Amino acid sequence: MTRLMSGIFASVAVAAGVYGYAALQGGTSLPSNPLIGAAYAQEAEVDTSTIVEMVQGAEDAPVTLIEYASYTCPHCANFHQGAYKQLKQDYIDTGKVKFIYREVYFDRYGLWASMIARCGGPEKFFGISDLIYKGQSDWARAGGATEIVDALRKIGRLAGLEEEQLEACLQDGTKAQTLVSWYQENATEHGIESTPSFILNGKKIENQSYDAFKTLIDAELDG
Repeated sequence: MTRLMSGIFASVAVAAGVYGYAALQGGTSLPSNPLIGAAYAQEAEVDTSTIVEMVQGAEDAPVTLIEYASYTCPHCANFHQGAYKQLKQDYIDTGKVKFIYREVYFDRYGLWASMIARCGGPEKFFGISDLIYKGQSDWARAGGATEIVDALRKIGRLAGLEEEQLEACLQDGTKAQTLVSWYQENATEHGIESTPSFILNGKKIENQSYDAFKTLIDAELDG
């Protein structure tokens, strides 16, 4: 999935009216729209140090692999159902690779999915992310904003999150705006323009097959 980072807010403000209309028409409470707030507050300083990095693998692993991904990106879903599982088994779980997952927000739906994934803390993050990617074709096409957020709530409940906990996470506008600022800082630092993108020991690489990842990682290990 390739989209220009500079266009992240381009359609969000236009959708604000529709978003508000959906919230009034349905009985389900929709999250606040932090992308709009963040768009209007670009000059304000946001403390992004409160955002927890989601990490798997040994802290002192010789290789660090950072993935930049969006929950609404089909290529990211394919990676997580394919190459990622092999990488986890062969490199992450064996202490050879420290894996860091960083969210990219192209739209409010991806942001809401991120807020659900993070709602259970680091212990549940990757398990919930797996459920989100497995069900991407269903929840992302559930309908309008109300239907999509309901489908994401269902995933959260399936992962063992309580309803009040889910609502508190989804309605945390400050956290959402901080996540957006955090994403922008990271994307700017590493020049991220598409998802999934990867940083392998400080070097940017594109999405590729497991065998290609293996070759690159092995070269770093042999280093």
